[in-house]
Amino acid sequence: MKRLIHLGAALVITLAGSAAAHGQAKPLPSADLPKIYDRLLKQVDRIPIYDNHSHATFPDDSDMDAMASPPDESTVMRLRDSNPEFAAAAKALFGYPYDDFRPEHAKWLIEKKKAAEAAGGTAYWDSILGKMNIETCLANRVALAPYLDPKRFHWVFFVDSFLFPFDNRNLIARNGDMAVYFPLQEKVLGRYMKQEGVTGLPADLAGYEAFVRQTLADNQKKGGVAMKFEAAYFRTLFFRDPPREKAEAIYAQFHSGGAPSEDDYRTFQDYVFRVLIDQAGKLRLPVHFHSAVGIGDYFSLRNGNPLNLENVLRDPRYKDVNFVLIHGGYPYTLDMIWLTAAKNVYTDSSLMGYYVYPSELKNILKQWVSLFPEKIMFGSDAFPFNDAVGAEETFWLAARSARTAVAAALAELVAEGAFTEEKALELARLYLHDNAAKLYGEKK
Repeated sequence: MKRLIHLGAALVITLAGSAAAHGQAKPLPSADLPKIYDRLLKQVDRIPIYDNHSHATFPDDSDMDAMASPPDESTVMRLRDSNPEFAAAAKALFGYPYDDFRPEHAKWLIEKKKAAEAAGGTAYWDSILGKMNIETCLANRVALAPYLDPKRFHWVFFVDSFLFPFDNRNLIARNGDMAVYFPLQEKVLGRYMKQEGVTGLPADLAGYEAFVRQTLADNQKKGGVAMKFEAAYFRTLFFRDPPREKAEAIYAQFHSGGAPSEDDYRTFQDYVFRVLIDQAGKLRLPVHFHSAVGIGDYFSLRNGNPLNLENVLRDPRYKDVNFVLIHGGYPYTLDMIWLTAAKNVYTDSSLMGYYVYPSELKNILKQWVSLFPEKIMFGSDAFPFNDAVGAEETFWLAARSARTAVAAALAELVAEGAFTEEKALELARLYLHDNAAKLYGEKK
């Protein structure tokens, strides 16, 4: 008995010593924060990236997206040509000899890229990824381009066009943004119909459902690893759950012509959306959503709020569907991370990596890492904004921002006593690579 008492006392002393050594996490970092950051960043830079979201493309490739930018849209400060970071990106990637993008200087860079495009082959874009230590990249495109190596660039295809098969004249007339968007959606739907050998809309809803399901299956066979909704640009992300009979009656009335009322069209969209999600579950195909602020003068922040999707994400019918909420729900990033509490919901930091500076991205990632680190992923949202500022420069800007921001976020948590540097690097690997690799079934 005495020995047990002594052992118990020793255990208490040991635990007390351990608590004193590690202590409770502090609200302020220790003075060695800069040194911790420097050590972590050196290691973070060595982690290969799995990029969950990009539009890898040359600027004249119309397949880069199922949409196009409306005219005269506003541009955030960091994406303007005057941002010196773009010149830094061009220097790092191409040895660009200038410090600005004045037209006479940008010509040097544009000619270099045009020459790479004319040369053909997949070596150019592979080399761009290699210079930034990006191992794998998901490319959101209408079709995967022949100049993208499918071993490095994996295809994410768009499905919004299935929601809008009828006469869209009323939607097109709503504003200038919709006048750009809907003709492109109609074009994508026509492309899918040609792919499946469908001439004209099927005679009944059952035929349309079969066409939708078969297109998804065929796109997966062609290499698609996920499907993507940009629906927040066109309508609210709140999808109701109407009975099939209502959708069937609407389809019967309008598949041969005529423009549905707004309410009828919304009911039909809500039903077809559920068909798409159901088929994604059957195919084990992850579902991506644009879930953040968007381009254009008429984008609705309220309609695009990711909380609108909560009834879908929490629906037990879809418990086996993996949902990926692209762009972190920005600016609703705190709402977003709590949505990922569900086992099948993920998010990424795409768009934020070049919309906000690393100091702000650090704050967002610190919050995310502190809550659900297994559910967050890096995404670049690399996109060509013009002939000079291309996907190459936005790849670089997003990757550098993310590496420095996550190193800073983790350094603060280490300096606050939350965990060790070893644990910090484990969390960095989850964010930059491992979470995405696991989601898409690839080895680390």
